[in-house]
Amino acid sequence: MTFRDATPADASAIDAVFRESFQATFAHLYAPEDLAAFLVRFTVAGWAEELADPGFAFRVIEDAEGIAGYCKLGPISLPATPEGAAVELRQLYLLDRAKGSGAAQALMDWALATARARGAAELWLSVYVDNHRAKRFYQRYGFEDRGPYAFMVGNHADEDRLMRLAL
Repeated sequence: MTFRDATPADASAIDAVFRESFQATFAHLYAPEDLAAFLVRFTVAGWAEELADPGFAFRVIEDAEGIAGYCKLGPISLPATPEGAAVELRQLYLLDRAKGSGAAQALMDWALATARARGAAELWLSVYVDNHRAKRFYQRYGFEDRGPYAFMVGNHADEDRLMRLAL
């Protein structure tokens, strides 16, 4: 597996990884109309726009089959109260074939280094309350629970947890 910074040309592949990973992990939680309303907000053009925006940073992992995961950093969009300069870990998604390979750790190491290089004193994220694997992963890096957050999927409100790491 190799890692590299993503480019706007990766928009279609990132969209595919996002959809496959999100649905594999969470689709069973939602009514079909809520899931569809959520997913329609994501487009290849939207990904390309973010990939071209210097306010965002993307890293991808590739294997022989193509892009198998990615990590996205961006400006704070969560209802968080940063105490200093902050960056948000917007997404870290892997396809099943990349899980257990060390890819998640490599992407997180990149996210931490990139946030620091951008002058951030804090890194924020949200994680679904029942995604215990992800919560344990973030806690191993020192992220602390900072309270509940309603993550909307269509008309369905998930309980997420806001998490913060002091850099």
